[in-house]
Parts: sequence; C-alpha cells; structure tokens
Amino acid sequence: MRNRRNLTAYAFLLPSLFGVFAFLLLPVAIVAGVSLFHWELLDSPTFTGLANYRRLVHDGGVRHSLLVTVFYVLLTIPVQTILAVVLALLLNQRVRGVKFFRALYVVPWMATPIAMGLVWSWIFDPANGALNKFLSVVGIDGPAWLNDTTFALPAVAAVQIWQYTGYNMLFFLAGLQGIPAELYDAAATDGASPLRQFVHITLPLLNPTMFFVLVTNVIGSFQVFDTLYVMTEGGPGDSTEVLNFRIFQTAFQQFDFGYASAMAMLLFALILLITLLQVRYFNRRTTYDIS
Repeated sequence: MRNRRNLTAYAFLLPSLFGVFAFLLLPVAIVAGVSLFHWELLDSPTFTGLANYRRLVHDGGVRHSLLVTVFYVLLTIPVQTILAVVLALLLNQRVRGVKFFRALYVVPWMATPIAMGLVWSWIFDPANGALNKFLSVVGIDGPAWLNDTTFALPAVAAVQIWQYTGYNMLFFLAGLQGIPAELYDAAATDGASPLRQFVHITLPLLNPTMFFVLVTNVIGSFQVFDTLYVMTEGGPGDSTEVLNFRIFQTAFQQFDFGYASAMAMLLFALILLITLLQVRYFNRRTTYDIS
C-alpha cells in the first residue's frame, strides 16, 4: 500500500521533474559544456579547457559589468521591497475602494518590458520628456537622465521599482491576511503599540513571504536585460552595461559563444551562491506554524 502511494506521488511529480531537467539542468549542462570551447558559430568548436575561465579572471570589462550588476541589484531590491510592504499595510485596511487601488498598483507589472522601456525612454528624454518638463515648471533643470553616466542606471532601476512594487505588494498582502487577528487583539490588550505589533508580530510572520519575494526578485534583478536594452543599450559609455548585456554582446554581436557561456556560468554561480545564502538565512528565522 505504501509503495503504491509512493508511486502515485512520483507519477504526479514526473511532469515537474521533466520540466526541471529539460528547462533547467539540461540547458545549464549545455552552457557549461560550450564554455570549454572556442566557438564562433560558423566555425567548428575547438576544445580549450578552462581557457575561457582564465580569460574571465583577467577581463576588466567583466569585472566592471559585474559591479554594475551588483549596484543595480542594490538599487532596486531594498527600495521595491520596502515600498511593497508599506503598500500592503496600507491596502490591507478595510476601507471603501481599496480593491480598486489593489488592482491599480498591479497594472505596471502587466506591461511588456519593450513597450514600457519605450514609454519611459520618452519620459526621461532630456529635451522633450515629461519628467524634465515637469521639473522645469517647479524651477529645476533636470539632468540628461539616460544620456548621463550618473543618472542612467538609477533611471533604469526606478523603472523596475515602478513595475514590480505592486506585484510584490500582492504577496505581502496575502501574507498579511494570513496572520490571525487574534494575535493583534491579544497584543493590544497587553498594551503593545502598533509599532511593537508590527515588529514582533507582523514582520516575523511575514518571513515566509519575505523569503519568496527576495529570492525571486534578486534572481530577476541579476538577469535584467530587455528594459535596459531598450532604454540605454548599455550606455552611455558602459555605465549601464550589466553582465547579462555583456553576455548578449559577446554571443550575438562578437559571435564568441564559448566565452559568453563562461560569463553565463559565472552569473549562474553568483545567483546560486546568493540564493543559497538567502535560504540559509531564512531557514533559521522562518516559521510556518502560527498556531
């Protein structure tokens, strides 16, 4: 009987296991294999062993792209996470019209990255963009935004924050609604202020949601490409050239697939390491039992 239940469970898991193998493990194995070759697409691949990885160590351009990527992640993740929590707290109130605002904040997430990048490129246009025209009304000369090496990356980061804050808010809202009201009633009876209730009840019980949001958002930010490609194409100069963009250039403009694969494996290893650190951190602090 027990064996039959196990077989049934494995049968239900089979489609998911096939997906993990076909769309995750197999592509990673192929990219890892290609990274050991010098391959310019039209020529036959030549086995070079770890030469591409030794080249990575001495490549200043890759180090620069890696720093830009990390800076981009640090710009986006804390801001959009804090804003999502604040929005979820505000929209968790039982007031009239709250459902409209919940839907309104999710609309940016529905926009396609290409269309969104085009619209925001116009908004950030230094001469005719809506943002600088608005700033000029209040007496401020706006910068060149996407044409300025100082402001280009924060401008792209602002677009991601705008797009994903409402989406993340949905998860925090679901987490808040799963916390029993009796806990807050008991805390209020004991004289706990709203701030103490937030620190000692809300935040600890939101840890499972926080874990999911941070892991998925960090992975997504390290893989940013489409919006950034439309808005800046890595410029001005190389100020917004994240590692994903450099991989694209190396593979599809310079046709150096072996070296691009080595860079992809570097990005994969970095994301995997950060994800494992997040898992370890939250495993020690997360409880799923609120009984």
